[in-house]
Amino acid sequence: MENMTPQNEQILNEQNPEVSENTNGKAPKEKKKRFKEGRRIKTITPMSIFMPYVMRQRCDACNFISDEIDITAIEDYVFKKRSEGYKSFGIMHVIIAAYVRTVAEKPGVNRFIRGQRIWARNNIEVMLTIKKEMKLNSPDTVIKIFPEATDTAADVYNRINELVNENKQEGESDFDKTAKALTSIPGFLIKGAVGLLTFLDYFGLLPRFLTKLSPFHGSFFITSMGSLGIPPIYHHIYNFGNVPVFLSFGAKQSELYMDRDGTVKERKTVGLKIVTDERICDGYYYAAFLKSMRFYLKNPDKLDFPPEKVIPDID
Repeated sequence: MENMTPQNEQILNEQNPEVSENTNGKAPKEKKKRFKEGRRIKTITPMSIFMPYVMRQRCDACNFISDEIDITAIEDYVFKKRSEGYKSFGIMHVIIAAYVRTVAEKPGVNRFIRGQRIWARNNIEVMLTIKKEMKLNSPDTVIKIFPEATDTAADVYNRINELVNENKQEGESDFDKTAKALTSIPGFLIKGAVGLLTFLDYFGLLPRFLTKLSPFHGSFFITSMGSLGIPPIYHHIYNFGNVPVFLSFGAKQSELYMDRDGTVKERKTVGLKIVTDERICDGYYYAAFLKSMRFYLKNPDKLDFPPEKVIPDID
């Protein structure tokens, strides 16, 4: 990762608010956001412009981050939200809400690479994998939510719950239907179809309705290994599409630690594994992003209120 650039320092310190309207439903209603995936960023350093040509694929630019969080405050917060009526509220909702809040403050992590150029995404798009039933042979499906930067943890919960209920009732998600249509063609043509989609994607010619459905296009992919009772994994970010951040979290673990007064205590933790595309911003910016995430995971009560300001990305 490169050193801090003046442009990224400007983002971290910028205080110009641009609060977007909080809407209900699965996707933002603004025409610009609906029909354009992003806008090209032009005020970046020559090095930032050059690096996507050196690291042409996302697999060339992967950084792997391992972390662990104390979930004492999160468990108390989850208990509080469930007592308020959010019955299935859990750690995943807190992590997603913390990500959304961090994007409101540090929008550089919501960029993407297309055609070897850096773009600022117009929406926040979060993908998660769900099992329709907790059975070994139960099929997986991917759902995508479109939270606003002003969303609270309750807003995130409601968006996810709405989509989960829809998918359980309908049996097939929009992604399932699209994948089923693609796999219905002869096998030898699928490779050509994927090649065509990749070509169109490189030049920004994929229809917006496809990128809105695609689990390979979005801001942030999250998966829970904890629901399977295993540690987190480093999950790859796909070369196809433009997802820049993939986070996996594992099962709860108990550990002993020594307090400052020498007392041995027990606490519960959850491991995190994060894979990022380093081309969208530099190491200093990613570090600030992770520190902000940790702050909100340590203080989840702050996610009950919208942010005072939403900082826009650079031009």
